[in-house]
Amino acid sequence: MSHLDIELQQLKADTIKMWTLVNLQLVKAKESLLNLDKDLARQVILSEKRVNASELKLDLDCENIFALFNPVAVDLRFVLAVLKINSNLERTGDIAESIAKFVINVDKTFDVKLLEITRAVEMFEAAIKMMDEVMDAFDKENTLIARKIFQQDELLDEINNKANTIVAEYIRNHTENIEPALYLLSVIRKLERVGDQSKNMAEEIIFYIEAKVLKHRSDSVKNKK
Repeated sequence: MSHLDIELQQLKADTIKMWTLVNLQLVKAKESLLNLDKDLARQVILSEKRVNASELKLDLDCENIFALFNPVAVDLRFVLAVLKINSNLERTGDIAESIAKFVINVDKTFDVKLLEITRAVEMFEAAIKMMDEVMDAFDKENTLIARKIFQQDELLDEINNKANTIVAEYIRNHTENIEPALYLLSVIRKLERVGDQSKNMAEEIIFYIEAKVLKHRSDSVKNKK
């Protein structure tokens, strides 16, 4: 095994390590929201420093590989993909932190009825599943798994598109819960962005494995094997 191969293996392992941390951030953010667990929310906020440190390290590792080994073909595509995936992971970590801050700021628990009619919990679980599966696609270098992400994102878009109307109607009938309702609407907006980050990472996986650029192409094209 060449020195470059060893460096690429380590880069992949470090990327998965950061991915796992970000996915855990989302899980903790979800639990803190459902249980109004402010201590758990604070853990998410504090852990964001580790996410940021991991992003800086991965960026530096990619730069070093470019400088020292001048990778070509699939190796070059892999490092380029990791650079973009790294950025998507950092943004997803920011989203988890933002949700945790909502939990810190809200003064009362989220109404179970509101959680149900907005499908916020279903959306959270779907977003976490997407992040887990796109990481699995990266680990296994499996573009079939990566392509499933585009279809899964449709659920997040559907819930997000209906959220404004549902929350507005709820607020009209529950004026005592305006603040948590608005916070929950913001959470839904954030989760929709998690879906976007997952799709971006799926595109990068397909790019480095198949040398196909899917950015700005329709979902029907992306879903083709």
